[in-house]
Amino acid sequence: MKQLETLLQLEYGVSSMPAPGEVESGDLHLVSTIPGGAVIAVVDGSGHGPEAALAARTAVATIEAHRREGVIPLVRRCHERLKGTRGVVMSLASIDGVENTVTWLGVGNIEGVLVRTRASVDPSVETIFLRPGVVGYRLPPLQAVITPIGAGDLLILTTDGIRSDFTHHFSPEDSPDKIADYILSNFRKGNDDGLVLVARYLGSNE
Repeated sequence: MKQLETLLQLEYGVSSMPAPGEVESGDLHLVSTIPGGAVIAVVDGSGHGPEAALAARTAVATIEAHRREGVIPLVRRCHERLKGTRGVVMSLASIDGVENTVTWLGVGNIEGVLVRTRASVDPSVETIFLRPGVVGYRLPPLQAVITPIGAGDLLILTTDGIRSDFTHHFSPEDSPDKIADYILSNFRKGNDDGLVLVARYLGSNE
């Protein structure tokens, strides 16, 4: 499944595929507007199949309902809501289009990469700070990182069904859905659900 969407400050693409033999993926995403910006989430229900998908849907619905809150309160809300389920791993990013920053954090193994498209910016690639744990089962101490983001920069989130060595193997000028589809097609491990979300920041509201 591939899609391309545009919000006020973002264009994003998603490509996903369930594990072999499954009809429903436990890897889900959310991109939603908030005042002055957007919240982005990728969620992976533990294991695969219907129970993993149920846990992932519960997490996404919780984030959507409370998306105006910060990323740390959102993870804590999901943790409480997911107790008694298989639990999920997740990465969250909140983009502030006034300050031109992204605040992000991850619990588990949802990889996050910020690819800067301006040659003058160093480092050209930043990675999300991940803490080990399972939301709904074992929540680690949470720490969010705030980093600048500029027009044209790409935020890429991938589940553990995707190899992490994709960073320098695509053209940043391509559309987000084309990049997402390329990463899924060429870096999928093949034995698990896989999801790739690519968001391009279009710039400040101002």
